[in-house]
Amino acid sequence: MGERLPDPELFRQGGFRVASRLFIDGDIRGDERQVARLREFAQREDPAADVLVPLLRTGSQGQFEQALRQGIDSVESPPEALEAFFRTVEATPYWVDPDRLDRGARAITRAGLLGLFPLGDVSLMGGYLASRATKSLVGTGEIEYKASRRLVETATWWIHVTTPGALVLGGRGYESALRVRIVHAHVRSAMNRREDWDYAAWDKPVNQVQTAGTLLLFSLVYVFGTQLLGLRYSARERADILHLWRYVGWLMGVDEELLPADEEDAWRLLWLLATTEFIPDDDSKRLAAALMKSHAGIGEGRGALGKVLAHVSVAGHGAISRLLLGKTNADFLELPDDPIAQAAVVAVAGVNFAAETVRRVVPGATALQELIGAAGRRHYLRQVTKVFRPDTTYGRHMKAA
Repeated sequence: MGERLPDPELFRQGGFRVASRLFIDGDIRGDERQVARLREFAQREDPAADVLVPLLRTGSQGQFEQALRQGIDSVESPPEALEAFFRTVEATPYWVDPDRLDRGARAITRAGLLGLFPLGDVSLMGGYLASRATKSLVGTGEIEYKASRRLVETATWWIHVTTPGALVLGGRGYESALRVRIVHAHVRSAMNRREDWDYAAWDKPVNQVQTAGTLLLFSLVYVFGTQLLGLRYSARERADILHLWRYVGWLMGVDEELLPADEEDAWRLLWLLATTEFIPDDDSKRLAAALMKSHAGIGEGRGALGKVLAHVSVAGHGAISRLLLGKTNADFLELPDDPIAQAAVVAVAGVNFAAETVRRVVPGATALQELIGAAGRRHYLRQVTKVFRPDTTYGRHMKAA
């Protein structure tokens, strides 16, 4: 290896600086050659999915739906590209362990609705720091102008792919992972048709680096975010969660070289992504503002009480983002700086940590918490379905692209 590079901004402040001291063994910093190798993937897309876009627009959508739910063998005379796609995704990699997928899903489920906080405040908000990745989001207009709906759809998708047993062929999580992969292909197609797409500055749209980054935000960064909110995992649970997301990433077309095999691999990849991709710009600010506005929406139509709820919601979500992403990043994204809210978040994390410590030593408490967490997630899905009617087929996004 060559000389290691200095830490990027993300690892100099806030929660990720804490992580580098407490949760990471050894030196995860990369060198120039590793950075250059990662950057090669910024010019790679997903050919197996991309070739399906014209097929799905010209009459093969029904065959795709049938293969998605029943397998490609159930489809009579499928187009060659469609068959090749499903033969690949149905050929489960040798390293996939169903027991580990189940354990990882149960560990995630245990967090219940608390898991939605790091999902939105760290994973999504942190993703906005990656300015090249935001260009496709801004280009579709969906994230900025329909932030609340997209936040709900992201959370719904996340729950589907992290539900125990959902990643089997034809399962809800398996179906959701592949649907989003096809959405990405439609977005790539739309962005590649734009005359103003700046390949030199923004790379290929929805490229391999960006998809791998999204995967890390939902896996490693999510686990780390819940840990800083007081949740506790065993080393095996953390490994199983990453194993689950490794398979989700494989289903979504991420190159195997970018699929971390273990926690140390994941931290090394995140460090490289933070060094090369986390370069925020004005679009990052716009997306962050839209997300914060969606948090304020909880108070709409509730009068004086609504104003209080909106303030508490914005302050609380902003505090979590600020504590984990660090002052410099939070200031750039123009997130609220409320010391009282930040102190409250730290206090809640302490209470959670104490409760989690008790859970780990009380027989049956972990299984009970998994049941409570699963019930909370099901309730959330019922409620958001009534209010937002999220499109779990993502057909609207494909048409928008």
